[in-house]
Amino acid sequence: MGDAKYSARGVGTLALIGGGEWTEGCRDFDAELLEAAGTDEVIVLPSAAAFEHADRVAERASEYLRSLGAKPRPLMVLHRTEAEDPKIADTVRKARFVYLSDGSPLHLRSVLKDSALFQAILSAYHAGGVLAASGAGATLVGDPMVDPRGGAYTVGLGVVAGLAIFPYHGTAANHLRERSIDLLPDQARLVGIDEQTVLVRDPNGAWRVAGSGAATIYQGREAIRFPAGTTVGDLEGI
Repeated sequence: MGDAKYSARGVGTLALIGGGEWTEGCRDFDAELLEAAGTDEVIVLPSAAAFEHADRVAERASEYLRSLGAKPRPLMVLHRTEAEDPKIADTVRKARFVYLSDGSPLHLRSVLKDSALFQAILSAYHAGGVLAASGAGATLVGDPMVDPRGGAYTVGLGVVAGLAIFPYHGTAANHLRERSIDLLPDQARLVGIDEQTVLVRDPNGAWRVAGSGAATIYQGREAIRFPAGTTVGDLEGI
């Protein structure tokens, strides 16, 4: 699994979105995240969408964020080379709000894992910034990581250790959901997050759900559903 120290050191705001980012159902919680960041500049990393028209993803994000009064700053980090660029890493290290897009979690991992950029993302988060990640980005933030190739598990980045994230929970194929539940490691929890829904870890360590849907927490076969507006118990004290 990933390094458990990451979650212990987290003093910023972590936002795990179940997909459907930068759409109408996300406006309220994205506005809250902007307020928490204390800035109007948002670093957008469309890295996971490198093979899915990342330029269009960046433009969609920018148009949406501008509608919230934010100043988007897309960084086209699409390959490992850019992730090791010290200028890009320095820009992200100083950021107060970093947003990881949806796309391929496996490609995103190949770009970020053990990179200068990932260390910069952690530094910004640990310094009190907002780290938001949707879909593939949210999946990768946890560890173990749900493998999109079949619902089993592989290694994530471990920003939150012992927590696996299953995006698009409300609309996912049943067999993938069931496989992830069946194969969940003993010392981990699985959280299914619906589209346009966010599971937020506030700087005080408290978890809550906001947005259009719900988050469902699994440990073994036990499942508890937390609709938007509710708080969630300790997800790290396993």
